[in-house]
Amino acid sequence: IYMEKLLKLIETNPTLTPRQLAIMLDREEAQVKEMIDDCTAKGIIKGYRAIIDWEKTDVSMVKALIELKVTPKKGRGFDEIAMAIAPLDEVEGVTLMSGGYDLLVEIKAKSFQEIAMFVFKRLSPMDDVNETTTHFVLRPYKQAGIMFHDEEEEDGRSFTSL
Repeated sequence: IYMEKLLKLIETNPTLTPRQLAIMLDREEAQVKEMIDDCTAKGIIKGYRAIIDWEKTDVSMVKALIELKVTPKKGRGFDEIAMAIAPLDEVEGVTLMSGGYDLLVEIKAKSFQEIAMFVFKRLSPMDDVNETTTHFVLRPYKQAGIMFHDEEEEDGRSFTSL
């Protein structure tokens, strides 16, 4: 049970120190360090990452979610297709899905045109890709458990709870 609590705390705030985590979990700091090292060695903890609100910077950044319908060849399966897409520089994530499409590809680029060219030149020509549907992210409200906007926005409009 301590392992689950530790992982949830790290996932929520990866900047917490082992000392802070130990206090929160009522454990010894050395024990927490050992648990973190063990989780890292086993590949449970894959890494740490900051959540950036690109809208508040002067950097142009566009995110898109691309649905792919694919036809895996016999003996190759979805894994091989996903592993061919995952290393591409623009790709933030690749997920096998159930439902109306097979893979969800998350990408970031500097413009809508760069994303369109990525789909046109890199994804669509792949042998196993049958169909793509691109969804551009217009505005994030919450990502990885982090709220992106205050109750009241700069232009005076407020968000209403339903």
